[in-house]
Amino acid sequence: MLLETYDRGDFCDEMFDESGAVRPHYARVAEHLKHLHEAEHKRKQTAVDLAFMRGGVTFTVYNDDQGTERIFPFDLVPRVIPDTEWQTIEKGLIQRITALNLFLHDIYHEQKILKDRVIPPHYILGAKHFRREFMGFNVPKDIYVHICGTDLIRDRQGNYLVLEDNLRCPSGASYMLENRAALKRAFPDLYRSARVHPVDSYAADLRKVLQYVSPPSLTTSQPNVVLMTPGVFNSAYFEHSFLARQMGIPIVEGRDLVVRDARVYMRTTSGLVPVDVIYRRIDDDFLDPTVFRSDSLLGVPGLVHAYRSGNVSLANSIGTGVADDKVVYYFVPKIIKYYLGEDPILPNVGTFLASEPEDRVFIMENLEKLVVKSANEAGGYGMLMGPWATKEEIESFREQIRANPRNFIAQHPISLSRHPTWCHGETDGAFEGRHVDLRPYILYGEKVTVTPGGLTRVALKKGSLVVNSSQGGGSKDTWVLHGDN
Repeated sequence: MLLETYDRGDFCDEMFDESGAVRPHYARVAEHLKHLHEAEHKRKQTAVDLAFMRGGVTFTVYNDDQGTERIFPFDLVPRVIPDTEWQTIEKGLIQRITALNLFLHDIYHEQKILKDRVIPPHYILGAKHFRREFMGFNVPKDIYVHICGTDLIRDRQGNYLVLEDNLRCPSGASYMLENRAALKRAFPDLYRSARVHPVDSYAADLRKVLQYVSPPSLTTSQPNVVLMTPGVFNSAYFEHSFLARQMGIPIVEGRDLVVRDARVYMRTTSGLVPVDVIYRRIDDDFLDPTVFRSDSLLGVPGLVHAYRSGNVSLANSIGTGVADDKVVYYFVPKIIKYYLGEDPILPNVGTFLASEPEDRVFIMENLEKLVVKSANEAGGYGMLMGPWATKEEIESFREQIRANPRNFIAQHPISLSRHPTWCHGETDGAFEGRHVDLRPYILYGEKVTVTPGGLTRVALKKGSLVVNSSQGGGSKDTWVLHGDN
């Protein structure tokens, strides 16, 4: 049996309970692995890797002398979530995005949450991604966050916690879809017998959301939707082209668009074609050089004017970044309570704010024991893993915190749950426990929907808690089982 030498360690293990027994919802997967020979598993893994290479399922790593373009590592053993757990996750994610959307509308209009001192105003008004230019602006259908990827982890007791919200340009949905297709090809009988909720409708659901938020001034029944990418050198370009192809919409760069009389048009060989909705995979700063960064060559001059004029819709809306600021994350439980009158279904990780004097003293005295994060960094960058950091790294962060305390939060390290993962390198090939997180995808259109599954990311380096692909992470398919399994 491939798993007979597996050591669950002193962690919450997704497949095995504390006694070492297989958890009930993993019964079919464990039985399958019991009868799978190592050579066959390797053969299937190699076939999937080759398919990913031929299909261009890649990501980009910057500043790496081994080359930038990488095949996205994929592990064949799926992560399985029972229906009862998923129902709680789904309710918690819908609660969270609903409250965050109300929060965004409020801070760009009445700012009641600031006036009531639930959040000290300087945290919002001084946030890097708070866009004063959009005070009083009414976004189509009052929806700010159309696509959200919220990162979840499980602690040692198996509790789901929210690690962070990704509300600007969340990535990874393409890997969720490619992983599912790959696993269905590799283990078709296992997949059919497990009765897993499908994820195939994600692209169609996303397109419906984009069409739903088309401008109120639109006179035709079929909005023209495009996906706007920074270009082929962006780390997520595979995803941009994949999703555009799956939705059947054009993929464009800023140079392909032009604004005339406050309307956005796409340049084509047949002339200019009006654009109604832009699924933009470009941060606010680069969207329009006449409003934000004047040196941006990625954006479209006049785009913000067309947006403010109600002639084009953007997903996600400009200004959503203030709500995924890691300092604002600290206040999300209060945000949920303020707008919905409810306690969070999915709690935050306990967090300290370096800008609060008492918290800052604690952080400075315990840097070697804490995880410190920059407020607006992503991809595992701008982060200090205190217990594993060098003295030089710790002292560097100490100086950065002193210089700009508003830009840092700290958390106690969480022993992320682990999952059996086929490992190369350190062994000749064996299943070992590797830490995982989960990024489900939430779509907010006519209603809020959560794709049943998401992207399980894996820290492939032994002992590492960093699951980001840019930091050596990989992924797994995520199976949500039907209720009667």
